[in-house]
Amino acid sequence: MLIAIRTLLFGSPLPTAEEKHQRLTKVKALAIFASDALSSVAYATEEILLVLVVAGSAALGSSLPIALAIVGLLVVVATSYYQTVHGYPSGGGAYIVAYDNLGAWPGLVAAAALLIDYVLTVAVSITAGVAAITSAFPALLPLRVMLSLLAVALIAWANLRGVRESGTLFAVPTYGFVLVTLLLIAVGFIRVMAGTLGTVPVQTTPPTGTGVQPLTLLLILRAFAAGCAALTGVEAISNGVPAFQRPEADNAGKTLIAMATLLATMFLGITLLARVLGVVPAEDETVISQIGRQVFGSGLLYGGMQAATALILILAANTSFAGFPRLAAILARTRYLPHQLTNLGDRLVFANGIVVLALLAAGLVVAFGGQTHGLIPLYAVGVFLSFTLSQAGMVRHWRKESGPGWRWKATVNGLGAAVTGVVLTIIVTFKFIRGAWIVILLIPTFVWMFRIINRHYVTVATQLSLEGLIPEKWTRITPTRAADGPAAVDNIRGPTSRSGHKVVVPVSGMHRGTLAALRFARSLSRDVTAAIVDVEPEVTARVREKWPVWGHGIPLMVLESPYRSTIGPLLAYLDTVDQREPERGPAVVVLPEFIPARWWHHLLHNQTALLIKAVLTYRRRTTGNDRVIINVPYHLGR
Repeated sequence: MLIAIRTLLFGSPLPTAEEKHQRLTKVKALAIFASDALSSVAYATEEILLVLVVAGSAALGSSLPIALAIVGLLVVVATSYYQTVHGYPSGGGAYIVAYDNLGAWPGLVAAAALLIDYVLTVAVSITAGVAAITSAFPALLPLRVMLSLLAVALIAWANLRGVRESGTLFAVPTYGFVLVTLLLIAVGFIRVMAGTLGTVPVQTTPPTGTGVQPLTLLLILRAFAAGCAALTGVEAISNGVPAFQRPEADNAGKTLIAMATLLATMFLGITLLARVLGVVPAEDETVISQIGRQVFGSGLLYGGMQAATALILILAANTSFAGFPRLAAILARTRYLPHQLTNLGDRLVFANGIVVLALLAAGLVVAFGGQTHGLIPLYAVGVFLSFTLSQAGMVRHWRKESGPGWRWKATVNGLGAAVTGVVLTIIVTFKFIRGAWIVILLIPTFVWMFRIINRHYVTVATQLSLEGLIPEKWTRITPTRAADGPAAVDNIRGPTSRSGHKVVVPVSGMHRGTLAALRFARSLSRDVTAAIVDVEPEVTARVREKWPVWGHGIPLMVLESPYRSTIGPLLAYLDTVDQREPERGPAVVVLPEFIPARWWHHLLHNQTALLIKAVLTYRRRTTGNDRVIINVPYHLGR
C-alpha cells in the first residue's frame, strides 16, 4: 500500500541506466536553470526606480543608463561563465573553480555564498509570487505564509518526481512569461512609434519620501546596486552542466547565451518603456503592471500577463531546486557536507538536497512572516561574491593551462572579477544596515561548519584506514588494543561439518571495522560469504581490489542494484542463501558497524547497519524466520 502511494506521488523508480535518458534538452534546461534570472525583469527595473524616485520624477531618466550598465555587466558575467562551462564541464561552478585555483578557503566561501543565496532565492521568489496573488485577491493576505509554504512544497514535490518531469511542468509558465513580456515590449514600441500610446496617468500612491534628496553619484550607485538583482541566477547553468544532454558543455553554453540574450532584451525593453511612458513606482501597483495596463488595457492580455508574472516569480524558485542539491552533492563528495546528500533518489535526483532546501526556505518564510521586503536586503550579496571568486579563479586557471588564446580568456575573466568585485562592494555598502550583515555573518559560519564536517570525515577515514596493518598478522591474531576496536578474535576454525551456520557479512567498504566483522564471522563458521551491494561503483572497485589481500579467503559476492537500493538486493540474496540447504536454517547475518565518538557524528553517516538490522528484524517477525543478527561494533576514538 505504501509503495503504491509513493509511486502515485513520485512516480516509479528509475534504474541507474536510465540516467543518461533523463538529461535535459536545451529547451527544458532553459526553463529549469533560467527561471530565476528571467523572472528578475518583473522587479529589477522597479528596484532601480524606487531608489531614483527619492530625487524626484526627473531623476527617473537615469534609469536607462543604469540599465545599460547592468546589461554590460551581464555580458561580462555571461561571457565569463561561458568559459567556465567549457573549462569545467563536470559542473560545480564557482565552488570548483575557486577551490581548484584559489585554494580551499576561497572555494568554501564561494560555496557558502551560493548555498545561502539559493535558499534566499526560494524564499524571495515564493513570497514575491504570493504577494502578486494577494494583491489581486486581498482577502488572501492573512494566508500568505500558508500559501508560501504550500508553494515551496509543490515545487519540491515536482522536483522529487525527476528532472525531466519538472522541466516539462515548468516549461509552459517560463516560456509563457517570456512570450508575453516580449509581446508587451513589441506592442508598446509599435504603439509609441504610431503615436497611439500616451504616458501612464498618475493614479497610484507614490512612495513616501519622493523628491526629498538630490540626485548624487551615491544615489546612482545605490540604484545600480538595487538593479543588479537582475543578475541573480546567472550562475545556475554552470553548476548544472552534467544535467544537459551530450555534448553537455556545448548545450550548456548555448543555453547560457540564450538566457543572457533574453534577459538583456526584456530588461532593457521594460526599462525603456517605463522611461517613455513616464512610469512612477507606486506602493499599490508594480511598474510592470502599470506598463501592461497602459499597453494592453485592462482586458484579457493584461490579465494573462499578470498571471504569467505571478507564476514565473513563484517558479523562479525552481532554479535553486536545480542548483542547490547538485552543489550540495559536490560538497558532500569532497567531505564538506553529510555524505547522504550524494545519494540519488528513486527518480535519479538528489532527493535529500531537495528536502533540505525546502525545509530551510520554509523556515525563512515563517521567520520573516512571508514578507518579501524583509528578505530582499539579504539578496544578491552571496551571488556577487561567488561571481568574483569564480572569475578570479578562472584567471588563474587560464594562466596554468597556457593554451591558445589564454591571455584573451584571462583578460575577460579578470575584467569580470574586477567589475563584480566593485559591484559587490557597492551592494554590501548600501545593503549592510538593511540586512546584508546577516549574510556576511552566515558565510563564515557555513565555512566553519564545512571545516568541522571535513575534519570529522578525515578523522574517521584515518581511524578506519588499513594503512600500517600487516595482512598476515591481522588474519592470524591481533592483540586487543583500544585502537583496534572490539576485542580481536583468534583464527578459530569453524565447524568442519556442513551442518554449521551459514553466515553472510554485508560490507560497505574495506576498513578495520569490516576486518573485525570478517574475523568474527569466520570464528562462527567456515561457510561464510561477504556481500557488497554495488550502489557506488567506485567503492565497489576499491573493495574488489583489496579483497584478495584482506578478505580472509572469504568469497565476495557483488550484488547488482539497478535502483541504487541497498536493502532490496541484500534481502534477495539472503533469500537465495536461505533456500540453499534449508535444513540448516536461515543464514546468520554479521553486521560491521563503526560507532562515532560523539552523538552528532551519527547525523553525518548513512546508518546503513541500523537500517539493515531494523528491516531484518521486522522481516523476521512477518515471515517467522528465526534469523540471528549480530552487530560487530568498531568504536572510533575522539
